[in-house]
Amino acid sequence: MSDVQYHERQGKPRLAYRHREGIGPTLVFLPGYMSDMTGSKAQTIWAYAEAENRACLLLDYAGCGASDGAFEEQRITDWRDDVMDLVNALVLGPVVLIGSSMGGWLMLLCALAHPERIAALVGVAAAPDFTDWGFSQEDKLTIMRDGKLVEHSDYGDEPYITTKAFFESGEANRLLGAEIGIDVPVRLFHGQRDADVPWEYSVRLARQLRSADVQVTLVKDGDHRLSRVEDVARLLAGIEWLLESLKAS
Repeated sequence: MSDVQYHERQGKPRLAYRHREGIGPTLVFLPGYMSDMTGSKAQTIWAYAEAENRACLLLDYAGCGASDGAFEEQRITDWRDDVMDLVNALVLGPVVLIGSSMGGWLMLLCALAHPERIAALVGVAAAPDFTDWGFSQEDKLTIMRDGKLVEHSDYGDEPYITTKAFFESGEANRLLGAEIGIDVPVRLFHGQRDADVPWEYSVRLARQLRSADVQVTLVKDGDHRLSRVEDVARLLAGIEWLLESLKAS
């Protein structure tokens, strides 16, 4: 990707991003854990933005992809701040955050921290609070005792690493136990054959959100990635309808 640029920050890792101007609100894609802006959903969102002349921002969190920083030093609040540092530095006007898996947790944290910047949210297999429900008690004990948990990843060659610092920051920022004070439109997509993030968490998230404009789309034969042609078409159609409703409101 020859158009990758870098955002310099005082005292923080340099962040890699791709940004295009166009019709707002700006679509901002938030990758999942140990993922980056080269992933298929990020590229799909970018291609859609190019085709429709939409403003779009892709990014790599610190320690991920082409960004600087050590992955094992990052906390979920660091990545929340990475997102908003880029949004506030590069984007004029509101944004629609599109969060995949862990990115779905980050989009909620960003919306709570900076509600004035957020027009809407779109979650794809959103995974809020996964430090709570995503690990066995034995895994949690390993993280606290050894400082990290190293597991095999089904999505790449690199092992799946969860550090104590990240785990503790996740536990300190859990959301599903109370009302989530977000009032913008929210669209949630989730496959019911998702082996990593049970689809019930999207239903629970919809129930906890304060917004009255929340829709959940369940795909009975969909997996965690939701990257088949029909899944991508469904996601893009949902985003298109959401953007049209924002324009009309």
